[in-house]
Amino acid sequence: MSSFTWPGSAQQETAPVAVILPGTGYTAKAPLLYWSAVLLCEQGWRVRAVEWDVNPQAADESQADVERELQQAGDAAGGRVDLVVAKSFGTLGLPWAVAHAVPGVWLTPVLTEAVIFDALVRASAAHLAVGGSRDPLWSPAMRLKTDAVVQTMEGADHSLLLADDWHGSLDLHKQLYEVIAEHAKRVR
Repeated sequence: MSSFTWPGSAQQETAPVAVILPGTGYTAKAPLLYWSAVLLCEQGWRVRAVEWDVNPQAADESQADVERELQQAGDAAGGRVDLVVAKSFGTLGLPWAVAHAVPGVWLTPVLTEAVIFDALVRASAAHLAVGGSRDPLWSPAMRLKTDAVVQTMEGADHSLLLADDWHGSLDLHKQLYEVIAEHAKRVR
């Protein structure tokens, strides 16, 4: 496990720090996280992306690993984390972010894991959670009561893609990046 500075990141030590936490089979260079990192760089963020080669374990075992990598990525960027952007497995960083009052963008959080669901319940409006209506890991969102901003992408799966509709998927992602960009500006 390691982290790297995203190309094009702000170099100023005073720039806010964003940490990208990928999924297990969805790297920081995959579309949802890649374009999120690019838009953050354009907004003047210092972006650190975590890379890992993990085998999914029980949430309680993996959560400590995710939180350790999140903290180390922040340490490598000057000792702080001002925003977390995570996908699926990486959303195990949500409890850490809520406990440390660090805003987040949580893409397809695994709401079937109690630790993630419970953290999202406690989350403030500084957190944005996005899932697809066709994603069984997102289905608990229908009973979620939280102050976080929760957005369900109608017809989207766990990759936030529409089945057999590349054009519609592209449009959906473009809308999502606009939402992420606005959220990042708001919490900066």
